Amino acid sequence: MARTSERKDWLALAREVLDIEAEGLRAVHDQLDGAFVEALTAMAKCTGRVVVTGLGKSGLVGRKIAATLSSTGTPSFFLHPVEGAHGDLGMIRDEDVILALSNSGATDEVNAILPTLKSLGAKVIAMTSDPASPMAGLADIHILVHVPREACRMGLAPTSSTTAQLAVGDALAVCLMDWKSFGKDDFKRFHPGGSLGQRLATCVDQLMHTDGLPVVLEDAGLDAALSTLNKGGLGLVAVVDALDRLKGVLTDGDVRRLVCAGELDTARPVREVMTVSPRRATAGESSAGVLDLMERSQITVLPVVRDDGRLAGMVHLHDLLGKGELKFAGNNGGGAAR
Repeated sequence: MARTSERKDWLALAREVLDIEAEGLRAVHDQLDGAFVEALTAMAKCTGRVVVTGLGKSGLVGRKIAATLSSTGTPSFFLHPVEGAHGDLGMIRDEDVILALSNSGATDEVNAILPTLKSLGAKVIAMTSDPASPMAGLADIHILVHVPREACRMGLAPTSSTTAQLAVGDALAVCLMDWKSFGKDDFKRFHPGGSLGQRLATCVDQLMHTDGLPVVLEDAGLDAALSTLNKGGLGLVAVVDALDRLKGVLTDGDVRRLVCAGELDTARPVREVMTVSPRRATAGESSAGVLDLMERSQITVLPVVRDDGRLAGMVHLHDLLGKGELKFAGNNGGGAAR
């Protein structure tokens, strides 16, 4: 059974950890010198990719640094050193810049691939806590990132050191953004999910179609419904009663199934062949909830009704995802609401 500490002042310990990590960042702040500027210049002028590598906790930090660089205008990816030694070095080009991370600078798996990376023509930047380490010696540029102590009481778990690595990586990324005049429009282009999130935070009313909806009365003939379906361009016709309450839908998929079954009779009333009580969204419902329903039900068009059941509009999957103006004259409608 694991021992349970009798310590009660957990907030004091947590603040002590943060103080130690802040102490480490202040130390690294004062260590930055011309090597940082040299590394920044090499990354800014890189015509290939910035390839980040590291093992263990430094590898995890490296993945984050690579992700931050890529999303802020500096093409980058993470190379696992072991995978690199087993063939992935084939991804490296002479125009690439390597950013190697290791607190000790003595990580054998990383150091083993650095000579090959240099022989391929790539410039190597090392980020370690020891300027006399093997990695620093193998690198073209060495950034010193040395913290006085780890926040771990035993001094074993990478804590302050990985925080410092991450912070210096952020400093490189932010400086590169400024160097390249990377602005808000550029950021949005690399983060379409952010725009999507803004769309899905709205209610479905703001995204649904309301004008010129393909609608027929439940007493209409199938021929009239087919004509409306053809002109509507959404792959779905809403069937309503005299009070405009949604009673059913007819989709392109429904028509295809009728044709295949040899049951298409345009003289029949549409109410005899429509899908009764179809899935629907409610006006005022969140777009995120509507998207979830459409994805779970594998449908692309959904009627939107008011609380009293009257038809308010229709929403297409592309409206929710922000795919631009809809042009679905040739839509086969197989995924419309049923």
